[in-house]
This record gives sequence, structure tokens and C-alpha cells, in this order.
Amino acid sequence: MALHVDLTSLFGSGSDARLTRTAFADALPRAAAVREAHLNQRPEWRGLGTREEFLAECRKRAKEVLADGTVEAFVVLGIGGSALGNAALLAALAPIYQEWSPASGRPKIFIPDSVDPDWIAALLENLPLDRTHFNVISKSGGTIETASEFLVFFDAVKKAVGSEEEAKKRFTITTDPAQGHFRKLCNEQGFASLTVPPGVGGRFSILTSVGLFTSEIAGLDTQSMLEGAARVDRNLAECLPEEDPALAWSLAHVLYLEQGKNVHVHFPYSHRMRLLADWFKQLWAESLGKKHAVDGSVVHRGPTPVKAVGPTDQHSQVQLYAEGPDDKVFTFLKLRDFAQQIEVPAPFVSSPAFDHLHGKTLNDIVEAERLGTEVALCDAGRPVSILELCKLDAFHVGQYFMFMEIATAYAGGLLEIDPFNQPGVEAGKVAALALLGAGHEGRAKEIRQSLAERDLFRLSC
Repeated sequence: MALHVDLTSLFGSGSDARLTRTAFADALPRAAAVREAHLNQRPEWRGLGTREEFLAECRKRAKEVLADGTVEAFVVLGIGGSALGNAALLAALAPIYQEWSPASGRPKIFIPDSVDPDWIAALLENLPLDRTHFNVISKSGGTIETASEFLVFFDAVKKAVGSEEEAKKRFTITTDPAQGHFRKLCNEQGFASLTVPPGVGGRFSILTSVGLFTSEIAGLDTQSMLEGAARVDRNLAECLPEEDPALAWSLAHVLYLEQGKNVHVHFPYSHRMRLLADWFKQLWAESLGKKHAVDGSVVHRGPTPVKAVGPTDQHSQVQLYAEGPDDKVFTFLKLRDFAQQIEVPAPFVSSPAFDHLHGKTLNDIVEAERLGTEVALCDAGRPVSILELCKLDAFHVGQYFMFMEIATAYAGGLLEIDPFNQPGVEAGKVAALALLGAGHEGRAKEIRQSLAERDLFRLSC
């Protein structure tokens, strides 16, 4: 029931551009100091695996929502950290194609994660609005996308059910417990609400009510997910620094980043794990891409996370990875035991394309493809690590979430940046608010003047 981390192929003998184990060992004291500082500060999300209150409130609310058996659809209205973790959870653990055929007694779940008008219009057209429940997720309530989604869907539901009071019953708002626009709305208008802890940022919030409510609605084993996260949290806090796999994984990635390998490829070899890579991309990019170090100096540090899905992207990306620029570090997500096993039947005609497949399973083929890609990359001198989940269940997914969050915090410390803020995102939000007329008049004037003064270079075909 463990999450296994194999770092063997991150290292070389000195004959290629990979790290040597000597260089890694020399850097370990630096990493150990970062780890100690992190454990002394212990951010709130580190203990979420044992915080029963969030599961309790989500379980209670899910029972209320599903009690009368009339809810056919459930929609998560949120963006970024309020959506990506939920999408990853469903892809990994809910019935495949749950939007068509969910688990018995459970609603179809949709996560638009967008304000694309065509996307939203199609969802509005196809949802049974009078039999749909909406979970609005925003800690502050000031997220433009979530606020606009809420207004659009609330208006549509109100029209479908005939009254504002009836419409309110079809919404649950997940937000800050004490402050913010949505908390004020809940207090004044009587919307049901769930809690986002003030000390937990969006990309670290999957193990709070942000993710647990969706998990309970879908009928997933939410308790086991928390137990998996708690196990990783406990084991990594209690082990020696040199035995901490999250520390070793993050240290190697930072050392490679300092050598110019700034592209970090997350490569799940399970289609059900593909959206875990999307969740990781936000976590890694938003946490580690920073202009300023903690001392205020300008550093412009950060890796670029890339998603690849095996075996699909062997046929679209691996040519670049094996023979292109040596600027990447690879992490394979390996699933040891798939839930299903499909044997390839005997070929109906003798052919060199078929003969070697007889007696094999699709499981054998996926692993042969994964190992073949690993060997090809290693032969080309490219650094590769492997995260292996024994099986794809809630316990192991919880382990994965906590492992990557801890590794990200370590990496932030090693890079001497703050992994828990996102000033670049906030700058974009301010610009958008200014253009929408929500204050920031001076910034709006600057943007419009800059747009008017651009030396345009436009072509058509």
C-alpha cells in the first residue's frame, strides 16, 4: 500500500549530462536544512489527512443534496485549484465516462473549468436545470470566472424552477469561513456553505471541502484518500532527511533546474491518471515560477511543467524528448496493477504485426511501452524518475496528492522563493478587473493607452 519512488535513472556516472550521486550527496545538507525549516513552520495543509471536520461537513451536505433522489447532475463551478483536483479525482476514481453512466444512485458530474461562452451555453442547454446541484468554489468570492459562472447558472436555474428561494436550494458555496464576497452572500441570502480553510491556498486545497464534497457526491472512498495522505504526511515527517523520497525527488529537480533543465515532464502511463498531470502542472508552475526570491531580489526562477500521457504521447512527443534539446527531466507515473486485464486474442491470420501479441495482455503492452520509453530516454542520457502506485484507488491517490504537495514546498525552499503566493496571477486578475470596470481605473487607462500605442504586426491567410 505504499507509493514507490525510483530515482535510479536520474543519475549517471559522469559520462553524460545527468547528475552524479556524488553531486547529489553534496547538496543533501542544503536540502535537509530546507526540510527542517518546512517542518518547523508546518503549513496547515500538511495536517489535512487527519482533519475530520471537513469530511464531516461534506458528508452531511452530500446526504442532504442526494436525499430525495431527484438530483441527476452535479456541476462544480470553479477554476484552477478549485477545479483541477476535482477533475483529477473523478478521472482516476469515478466510473469511466461517469458523465454518461455514473455509479448507481449518483449524479453525473461536470466540471466546466472555463467561461468559454460556447462551452457554457452547451452545458446550459443540456443540463436538467431543475434536477442539477451546483457547487460554487471560491475562497474569496472575487474570482472573476467563478463569480460570472455563478450568476449565469443561478439565473438559469431560477428561471427553470420558478423562484429565487427554490433556486438557492440547488447551490452549495465552498468559501472562506469568515470573510469574502461569497461568505457575505451565504450569510445574507441563506445559501448552504462549506469551508475552505483560510491558511490553505487553492492549489493545495484538494484535501479540504474543495475536493471532499465532490468525492462524497460521486460516492468515492473519501476516508481512504485522507488516510493515504495522512500516511505520507506522517512517514515523511518522521523519516531521516536522507530517507525522505519527496526531498530527494525535489532536490534532484532543483539541481537539474540550476543546470538549465527547466522543462519537467509528468508522464502518466494510465489513462485514468492523465488529469493528475494537469493538477500537478498548476501546483508546480504556480508555486515555483516567481520573479522575486524571499529576500526581494529579482530572480525569475521556475520550471516549466509539461504533461505527456503514455502510450499516446510516445507517438507525439518522445521524438523530441529523445533527440531534441537536453533540457528536460522526466517523471513516469506507473500503475503496477490495473483494475482490469484484457488478453489479446489469437490472430485470425498469421502476420508479423500480430504473431508476437498472441497470449499478451493490454496490461503487458502498456508496461512494455512504458519501459521501452524509459530505456530509450536513459540511453539518450536523459534523467528519468518513476512514481509507482500499487493500484489506482483512493488511498494511493491521496498519497500522490500529499507527496507532490510536500515535494513542491521543498522545491520552493531550495529555490529560495515563496511557493505559496501567486503575484503573477494576481496581476492578471487586476488587469481583467480593470478592463471590466471593477475599480483600478488608473490601471485600466494604462492598459487602453498601451493597446492604442502598439505597433501592430498582423497578417491574414
